[in-house]
Amino acid sequence: MTRALVTGGAGFLGRSLATRLLAEGYEVVVLDNLSSPSPLGPPDGVTFVEGTVVDPPEIGGPLERIYHLASPASPPRYLQDPIGTLRTGAEGTRRMLDLAEATGARFLLASTSEVYGDPAQHPQREEYAGSVQVSSTRACYDEAMRYAEALTYAYHRQARVPETRVVRIFNTYGPGMAPDDGRVVSNFVNQALSGQRLTIYGDGSQTRSFCYVDDLIE
Repeated sequence: MTRALVTGGAGFLGRSLATRLLAEGYEVVVLDNLSSPSPLGPPDGVTFVEGTVVDPPEIGGPLERIYHLASPASPPRYLQDPIGTLRTGAEGTRRMLDLAEATGARFLLASTSEVYGDPAQHPQREEYAGSVQVSSTRACYDEAMRYAEALTYAYHRQARVPETRVVRIFNTYGPGMAPDDGRVVSNFVNQALSGQRLTIYGDGSQTRSFCYVDDLIE
């Protein structure tokens, strides 16, 4: 049986991934500090370990896969603790890559479309370098993820973790999303259910790429 670690496995995406892996016959360990969990919590059937990726507890046992999803992703959450967000992306990713090296596990980093910053290119192609500003308030998240990607590639080039994957996730929505996520789909749904007018920021000309959670996990 393949044994997989899902960091952030109590969060919106991590919970969905852990549920899918269980259905496929994996033994799943979830590491999460519950700082930004899904309202549904970790799925039944996983081995749940409470802790952080920055200072992780002992996981123990073999691991064939590490899916590294631990990070606050909604703007209200990552802006609450910008230093913690940076440490999760930097130190936390290094600790998980070290664990992948020690166990021989394949490593997947869940990155973000925010590595492109405030892009001048729509839609963004993978090779587009982006338009980032390190002094912006949101830099705590996008720069943490840019560093995490660079670190993952460095471990791969040095053959310390031979099998690595990086996925840049755009706006995902669906069941299990926190009502106070702060992004447009949850905002619109909450406002519609409570009979409020929908809030449109700026001039309404913004574009987003949306993906349903089941499609993302697939």
